[in-house]
Amino acid sequence: MRKRTLWAWGTAIVCFVVLMIVTPVIPQDEAYHDFADHRDFFGIPNALNVISNFPFLVVGIAGLILCHYKNYFRFSLPGELWGWTVFYIGVAAVGIGSSYYHLHPDDARLVWDRLPMTIAFTSIIAIFIIERVDVWKGTLSIAPLLLAGVLSILFFDDLRPYAIIQFVPCIAIPLMAILLPPMYTHSSYWLWAAAFYLLAKIEEAEDKQIYNLTHNIVSGHTLKHLCAAMVPVFLTIMLAKREIDEERVSLLVIWKISWYRFKEERNKQDGIDCTYTSVSVEEES
Repeated sequence: MRKRTLWAWGTAIVCFVVLMIVTPVIPQDEAYHDFADHRDFFGIPNALNVISNFPFLVVGIAGLILCHYKNYFRFSLPGELWGWTVFYIGVAAVGIGSSYYHLHPDDARLVWDRLPMTIAFTSIIAIFIIERVDVWKGTLSIAPLLLAGVLSILFFDDLRPYAIIQFVPCIAIPLMAILLPPMYTHSSYWLWAAAFYLLAKIEEAEDKQIYNLTHNIVSGHTLKHLCAAMVPVFLTIMLAKREIDEERVSLLVIWKISWYRFKEERNKQDGIDCTYTSVSVEEES
């Protein structure tokens, strides 16, 4: 097992190095700071892009309180409390850092927008390793993953490391949620969270188009903040509802079973037997 772990880490490092060598540098585009909605309300510059970060702060603080309030989330594995604590710290910090950035968007402030997000992303990966791969490896991975996230921000003139830190969890987490047997129930909430994050990225990319389509009422970036805030909301609901899954059946297996049952029901309906009766007609004399 230890040799396999070393091979996995070694392969990941080699892939990262190769990727950095064969791909071109991705510089920070100055046009990134030019968001569609520049309106001021109540003396707040770029008001909606600033205020729409408030849900992150609320959910982050609420999650932190519930993590440490009489084991409300019923954590049963070593390292879970640390992983989720770091996650909710990252979520709350997104509310502060992103608001600070959007008050006056520029390169210097962008660091404080992205740093909390990397904390949330990397802690989620560690949590998944704890729950579905190995408890101790997941716990030990919290610090290295956080360090990798912080270092990716320091490469400000090259967005490749940050892109890897941001997008690898977007692919790995849904796949792990579907394929790996869960420790707890309600694993489908991971997929809901992933779906809202994907929607948030689409809204971010279509910032100006959405602003025009809504007749300058709301921009795509504002909607992006609100949809992204639904990610910790769904995960918090999951933590509150879940229980230990004794069967530990992956979502993929559950879906296969549901599909087979659906097909069986369809076959039963299609195979309804029809009975016929003969009617004798006597001729009148």
